[in-house]
Amino acid sequence: MNKIQLPEPWLSFLKEIDGLLSKETQLHCLGGFVVTVLYGSERSTVDLDALSLVARDSPVWELAGKGSALHKRHKLYLDRVGIANLPENYEERMTDNFSGTFEHLRLFSLDPYDVALVKIERNSARDREDVKHLARVVPFDPETLKQRYYDELRVYLGNPEREDLTLNLWLEMIEEIQNI
Repeated sequence: MNKIQLPEPWLSFLKEIDGLLSKETQLHCLGGFVVTVLYGSERSTVDLDALSLVARDSPVWELAGKGSALHKRHKLYLDRVGIANLPENYEERMTDNFSGTFEHLRLFSLDPYDVALVKIERNSARDREDVKHLARVVPFDPETLKQRYYDELRVYLGNPEREDLTLNLWLEMIEEIQNI
């Protein structure tokens, strides 16, 4: 995927965060921000989900988290994701779509299959809509999703039999979308 232009108000929000940082800060982004900004979903989101372990010592969470001055000014915030089951090799597939946009802030985005797989345990209506959207625009290869689930994620799940059912539901959704 090529470098993406950040839309407003995200660009202003993230540039303001960048201006407050004094050293490089990496965020591994997932969730609705990735689905909307990188993959063009029409749904809205006001938070940028990022893994907390990556920038755990950074002031970025206090500067731009929920309830911060930046949140109040921009109506957007960084959401620190503390617990998430991720495919084993997700870091190898991340992209830096906003390279050169900021001086200190580096936003790495999960690959679309990994974004979907992070959502498999929750499986909310919004998660299913995100997976459907990704299946349309990527488009998803069902075998890649299935293989990554079994090879890199299933062993880490609390209730893998339930998630197996969710995966099968999602594979049926993807097949239906791709046959339309």
